[in-house]
Amino acid sequence: MRFSILGETLARRDDGTVVPLGGPARRALLTLLLVSPGEVVSADRLADEIASGGSVSAHALQAQVSRLRAALGAAAIERAGTGYRAVVDPDDVDACRFERLAQEGRTALSDGDAGRAVALLHEALGLWRGTALADIAGSQTAQAAAARLEECRLGALEDRIEGELRLGKSRAAVPELRELVGRHPLRERLAGLLMRALFAEGGQAEALVVFEETRQRLADELGADPSVELVALHRELLSVDPSPSPAAPPAPLTSFVGRAGEVGEIADLLRVARLVTLTGPGGVGKTRLSVEVAGVAADDVCFVEIAPVRDGTDLPQVLLSALGLRENGLQLGGGGQTSTERLITALSDRVLLLVLDNCEHVIEQVAALAARLLAACPRLRVLATSREPLAVIGENLWQVRPLDDAAAAQLFADRADAVRRGSAADPERVRRICTALDNLPLAIELAAARLRTMDIDDLAGRLDDRLGLVTARSNRTADERHRTLRSVVAWSWELLSESEQRAARRFTVFAAGATAAAARQVCESDGETLESLIDKSLLEVADGRFRMLETIRAYGAEQLEAAGEDRTVRRAHARLVLELARTADPHLRRDEQLEWLGVLAAEHGNLLAAARWAVRAAEWETLLELLASASTYLWIRGLPTSVAPQAVALLDAIGDVPPAALGEDYVACVLLAAAGTGGLVVWRRHRTRAEQALTAAWPDARPGRYPAVLLLWMMRNATEDDPQRAFALVASRRDCPEPWVRAAAQYVSGFALLGEGDTAGAERAFGTAVEGFRSVGDRWGSALALDALAGLAGASGDRTRAITLTNEALALTMRLGALEDSADLLTNRGDQIVGDDAVAAGADYAQAAALARRAGSSTYLAAALRGLGDIALLDQDPAEAERLYTEALERIDPHWVKSVGNRVRTLAGLARVAEIRGDRTTALARYQEAADSATAVLGDATRDALRMLGLPETVIDAVSLR
Repeated sequence: MRFSILGETLARRDDGTVVPLGGPARRALLTLLLVSPGEVVSADRLADEIASGGSVSAHALQAQVSRLRAALGAAAIERAGTGYRAVVDPDDVDACRFERLAQEGRTALSDGDAGRAVALLHEALGLWRGTALADIAGSQTAQAAAARLEECRLGALEDRIEGELRLGKSRAAVPELRELVGRHPLRERLAGLLMRALFAEGGQAEALVVFEETRQRLADELGADPSVELVALHRELLSVDPSPSPAAPPAPLTSFVGRAGEVGEIADLLRVARLVTLTGPGGVGKTRLSVEVAGVAADDVCFVEIAPVRDGTDLPQVLLSALGLRENGLQLGGGGQTSTERLITALSDRVLLLVLDNCEHVIEQVAALAARLLAACPRLRVLATSREPLAVIGENLWQVRPLDDAAAAQLFADRADAVRRGSAADPERVRRICTALDNLPLAIELAAARLRTMDIDDLAGRLDDRLGLVTARSNRTADERHRTLRSVVAWSWELLSESEQRAARRFTVFAAGATAAAARQVCESDGETLESLIDKSLLEVADGRFRMLETIRAYGAEQLEAAGEDRTVRRAHARLVLELARTADPHLRRDEQLEWLGVLAAEHGNLLAAARWAVRAAEWETLLELLASASTYLWIRGLPTSVAPQAVALLDAIGDVPPAALGEDYVACVLLAAAGTGGLVVWRRHRTRAEQALTAAWPDARPGRYPAVLLLWMMRNATEDDPQRAFALVASRRDCPEPWVRAAAQYVSGFALLGEGDTAGAERAFGTAVEGFRSVGDRWGSALALDALAGLAGASGDRTRAITLTNEALALTMRLGALEDSADLLTNRGDQIVGDDAVAAGADYAQAAALARRAGSSTYLAAALRGLGDIALLDQDPAEAERLYTEALERIDPHWVKSVGNRVRTLAGLARVAEIRGDRTTALARYQEAADSATAVLGDATRDALRMLGLPETVIDAVSLR
């Protein structure tokens, strides 16, 4: 017989039929006996607890026992001394079985067997049917036992969810955990599990919000701090780098033949040498060998394809992009750093293997950059592939030679079998073909691909005819091997039909590959022709994009020029990229923002190629429209400096008078040009004309073609002599019919109101901006406005709200891949909590500094260093504080709106250090500098405005207000 007490008390026979137990007194009696089966329960206790209205008599108790025996069988309950006990196997009672299974599940979990643990815990929790011991809910025994069982149930739930998280089932766990945390807000393990589940789904910021909310509840309701375990989890989440992953080596599509020994030897060499260059002719297999080496030589690898780079000055930006780093943050500050300096900051303490593939066409620039990075970043290693050495001190050369005869034959056989099953051939004939091709892997693969449409005898004959080769060619030099490869490419090319040749040479304009639709449009080809090029190894396809091997692409580009089609096809390519950017632009301010950012990111190489061609071809109007259409994408992703050189060239070419009806495009390009090295000079030269063009382009409340330009204009102008003019220009769009523009105008109005001392009005404006940006699904604008609201909340003393708002903004910046902005928000949060929890604030500042260094962002690093300086002052270490403040001040960009608050606080910090040392003169001078910095943006710097910038009251009192 089986018994259930997890809910209404039931007894079932072995066939599953329910045994009639009678009234509530009899069910209560059985429940009390089954709480601990086999243990004696005194008659007095049974008499007291089976009736809710008071004790029953001994006679009545005996009568209830007799009736229960009649229902269950006399042997089920026996008299023992002064009481009774249930004579049943504990495993026949659901509560006992539940506790056993829960314990076994917990043991399996602790032993690392998550699969078994989850199965056991599901079985245990499946026994639960409601409130435990419901039939004796009012008794003292029930209260204690029910509390124990409920605690066991919650523990089993937690164990089951932890097991599922270990099995990778985080998505399904999040809703359940949110509900459980809502019902048990002080249960820290549930909060920790929710944090882990959220982080597993990419919600690091949301996980940090859960910690902060739990910490606050514990403090408010219990006056306690989070447990050591929860604090450790919090630190663990903070220490995890949310940055985008660096570019991984391309996934091999074919088998690796003949070089296994070399892979191990080169990997061993990289353990003692920091620069290894694989040299050899084109097509010898350097790239594939580097991919295999990277797979075994390092855990953290960044693979950079140098072949598409045409201008060596672009190398730093290419590396930043490959590392997954944005050029600057949401807040539009470049910090005055060059891309190379950002790289050094990002890699200074990182253990990384940087693979630079196909360097020969920009060898001098690669050599210079590699030498500088290796000198400044002691934990960096570089593996380069090139047809010639980099000639850098410390370089270790590895000559990649053609395959030996056996490996070459094996490669040919593998590739031939892939295109034509069962294409086994006479080994001597295969050997002759491979020898004719100097055993070069790429040449062998191209030749083997021809077996799809011809026999091996025909292949061998055509090779001999085309190349004039004999069977013994072992003494060729590298240059001769290169010519052999070129001949094979040429031979493969000549075997293409006219339509295939036309499609192949036109495809060479795609520097970053292409979708099928884009390839068909620019190549003026059909899908069948492109598929044929894939079959013949002239194109590759991966992840829905067509790509061309660089050796073939270089040959095809020559054919494009020889056919007189270069300008026409490249113009078509540029117009295609332009139309894509135009199509994407409005979506970047809507809910589909992330999707379209991904689309444009995949085409970034094509955008750069189109922009460079437009400069070479003096296609200035096309370039102007292209850069303007892509500007919102470039700013959100932090990549404006990647096109700054082209924007500068454009401005130099068109002068101060933009083409008719393209004034707004002109302003967008001025902003992009000002983001690059030497941008301040460009800005000073074009600012007045750009303002006139912007005013003319936006004469009334109608939305322009590039609404983000207005917001960017304000951010760039906020530190000029008359920032209120920029505020007014943007804020005047509050009645614009475009929702995003209205939200941006409200955001800008908030700063104008703040400068006038209207804090309440500023808060309303920022709040309206948040609602507006959210209504259209723009995470970028929402993060900006939430950050502004958080600053106001902190200035008014509402730290809880400030932290909540900052965490919301942090969640958005992480989804955007905005590493620098996440560092900025962590610094802001540190500022918000430093007065209550200096330890937590210090952790935020340290994490922000680590992220800023990882991103190579000097400006965000300056903010974090300023925060660490504040902590040093609190720790009564003025020397360390002065060091940190001084370094921060050196890194701060005084022309960037978001730098103002940190500059003011840094100067105030240096003033406090001077006060501690008794140097009143220096202290007053520093305070005056702080006031000057504030008034440069806010006009008459009111106390509320200075609070918004993060100044403590003691500093505000000391600063000379104007």
